[in-house]
This record gives sequence, structure tokens and C-alpha cells, in this order.
Amino acid sequence: MADNADDVDGADVFIIYRYRGGRAPQHVTHVVIDKSVEVIEDNAFKDCHHLVQVETHDGIRRVSDKAFFRCKSLRRINLRSVCEVSESAFCRCENLKFVEFGETVEIGLMAFGGCSSLQRLNLTSIIITGRGSFRCCEALTDIEFSERLETIREGAFYGCERLRRIAIPLKRGLFVIHDLSFRYNQFDNCGRLRTVDLVGGAHTKTATSLHMHCWRAEVIEEINRINQVLPNTPADYKTEEIQQWMESVIDKIDHYRAEHCRFVKEAVTLLELALWKAKLGEKEENCAEGRTKKAKLGAESARREKRITCGADMVIKNVLPFLRLE
Repeated sequence: MADNADDVDGADVFIIYRYRGGRAPQHVTHVVIDKSVEVIEDNAFKDCHHLVQVETHDGIRRVSDKAFFRCKSLRRINLRSVCEVSESAFCRCENLKFVEFGETVEIGLMAFGGCSSLQRLNLTSIIITGRGSFRCCEALTDIEFSERLETIREGAFYGCERLRRIAIPLKRGLFVIHDLSFRYNQFDNCGRLRTVDLVGGAHTKTATSLHMHCWRAEVIEEINRINQVLPNTPADYKTEEIQQWMESVIDKIDHYRAEHCRFVKEAVTLLELALWKAKLGEKEENCAEGRTKKAKLGAESARREKRITCGADMVIKNVLPFLRLE
């Protein structure tokens, strides 16, 4: 079904096509997605070369395979309610410049591959980027992820020649490859990529909370190292460099977190001993009572009793949380 509509100044007349499912006519230029539509179907607007405007709504949940494949005139799309953008959904939409995502989105295989006009992407709602999902987006310069990101699959940003900066969370297993015989290539052939920022801040909070100054300095130095070496890393090895660096940072944080915990445990033991020793100066009858109880209780029970009577439990309960790391 189509609705007639005039443009603002009345000089031109165009047809608004109301999409209710199925395959749209290839000549459409302006589309309104009907409120009844939750899924834009496979190939719905494939090769609609003259499509310039799509009005979506907040009830759309999925854009299916090749739904807007090769819509060469489409410049922007609002996907705020969409949870899944499927395989090649916007592939080769070469004039697409603006995409607005919602809260939690999975991006499928080659979903935006070859969208050569995309310049900046706010992908803070993305949890998964599929294989080649933004492959060869040649104008893309900056990518912002969030801590929600779980997976970046093979070749997701391969060949984004102008990409200069990415902001990603510090996580093990963030980069995924289908075949372990291949190497990581998520950001390969991104020759201008030189800056990696970490999002979330948990790593920085952990580093600044470490017990020893030299530990803090070493972790922070390792976090900053990537932006010193990445500019000189060959284009075909950008991802490998980032992957190895992330593993190194996580390993150092884990190591010094364990050392920090060991120091904290030792400090707690010393604190207990100090409090027990201070308790020895109390009245003789209290000491005799304590020895009688100790004779009746096992070693653990005696220690627990001493901690209670000398106040160690109260001190540790209030002090220890400030010494532990998240």
C-alpha cells in the first residue's frame, strides 16, 4: 500500500510506501515501516537503489538478511529498538552515513560491510560484532564500544583504511576466530590505526589500588604501551598486537591482584596477633577464663573466640574492605 505525500515546498511530489512485510517494489524512494512490523524481512528492500528515507518505529526488533542490501541512496537509519541486525542487512549501502543503535544489539555477518560513507560509530550498545560486520568501511575513523561488548569476530573491521582510534573494554576472549589455524584479523589492514583506549575504568581503579608503587607503575606502563607500539605495527598485524597487549595487561593485573591479596592476608594475621597481644594486659580472671575456653574448644574455635574477645573481628570487618581489590 502506498500513500501520496507532497514535500515541504510543494515543488516535487513523491510516493510514501508503507511497508507491512514481504518484498517492497524496487522503485520506492520514501518508506514508512508500519507499526505492525516487528521484523523487516529478508531482501525486503534489496537493490532499491533510489531509496533515500526510511521512517522506523520503536517496535522493530530485527532487520533480517539483506533487508537493505545495496540501497545505494540511503543516507541514515534509526535502529534504536532493533536487537539484531542480520547478515548483509545494510551491506554495500555506500552512501549510508548515520546509524543510530539502541540499548543491546548483535551485528551479523557483513551487516554493514562496504558502507564506505560511515565515518564515526557509537557502538556502546553493541554486544557482538559478526564476521566482517563493518569490513571495508573506508571512511570510518573512530569507534566507541562499551563494557557491554562481548565478542568481535573475524575481520569485523578489516580494511577500514582510515580508522585511527578504537575504544574497547579489557576482556579475555574479546577477539574470536572461527578456525584456530588462522590468526586474529579483526583490525587488520587498518593501516592508520594508532590509538586504543580502554573503556570501563575497572583496570585503572585496580591499578591505582595496588599495594606497591612499583606494581602500580608497571601496570599503568603496560596499559599505555599499546599506543607507543601500534603506530609502527604493520597493517596486517594490528589485531595480533592488540590481542597480545590485552592478554599481557590482564595477566599483570591478575598477578599483582594475587600479590595484593597475599599482603592483605599477612596484614590481617599481624593485626590479629597485635590485638591478641594487647589483650594480655587485661585482668587475670579474664585471661584464666580465656584459657579455660581454649581448652574446651578446637583450634579454629579458639581463634574465632579470640578474634571476638579482642575486637579483631570488628576491626577486620571495617578495615579489610578498603584493602581488597575489585
